[in-house]
Amino acid sequence: MAGVIAIVTALVSYFSGDKIALSLAGAKQIEKREANPYVWNMVENLCIAKGLPMPKVYLIPEQTINAFAAGRDPEHSSIALTAGAVAKLANEELEGVIAHELSHVSNYDIRFATIVIVLLGTLSILSDIFLRSTSFVGGGRRSSSRGGNAGGVLILIGLVLAILSPLIGKIIQLAISRQREFLADSSGALLTRYPEGLARALEKIGQEGLPMQRVSEATAHLYLASPFGAKPNFLGRLFMTHPPLAERVAALRKIT
Repeated sequence: MAGVIAIVTALVSYFSGDKIALSLAGAKQIEKREANPYVWNMVENLCIAKGLPMPKVYLIPEQTINAFAAGRDPEHSSIALTAGAVAKLANEELEGVIAHELSHVSNYDIRFATIVIVLLGTLSILSDIFLRSTSFVGGGRRSSSRGGNAGGVLILIGLVLAILSPLIGKIIQLAISRQREFLADSSGALLTRYPEGLARALEKIGQEGLPMQRVSEATAHLYLASPFGAKPNFLGRLFMTHPPLAERVAALRKIT
């Protein structure tokens, strides 16, 4: 049953995760003929430069600076920008943000994240299997020394996995997510040929430090920067979905 639930959840996330994330953010789709040709044209120009099909473009009615991309592949992708990003960022800064998000699409980061989640879910299921297997080892009265020893080993393995797998799994997931952010930063800089644009945009996000109003833990990892705004303590940094902004800015300026 756990396996079935894990597969169904992964499939829903894979095929409909973008719609769920956009709905949670309150994003509204825009068209080229509407009031935001500036945003549309910038996305279109970068897609042409990168050889990507045009994604659906959304605006999020939030005054903080942020953005995210969603979709399982370039043919089924969406990019969402906050109203604050459009209003507060200079042309080259907004271009850097859009290039970063398009890089997530071209790098198949959503597909990669789905695979990671399924594998980590499998680890949790295995820990449960080890624990439940002990009841079938060595018979009902455990009269066999060999069966009892095998049961003890399985109990030990199961307990270790049950205790450590959620923590290790979360750390692995977050570590991979952070590395994909660095990759998208560098890929976006390669696309615009101007790393300083994205670096300045990230600095503005850090200086602003405001949380988004409509945000969920389930979708926080999708955003350009953490949508929660607060500067975490040491323990909080361990479980951050994004690398520290200062490290990303420094990495971009090394490229420059």
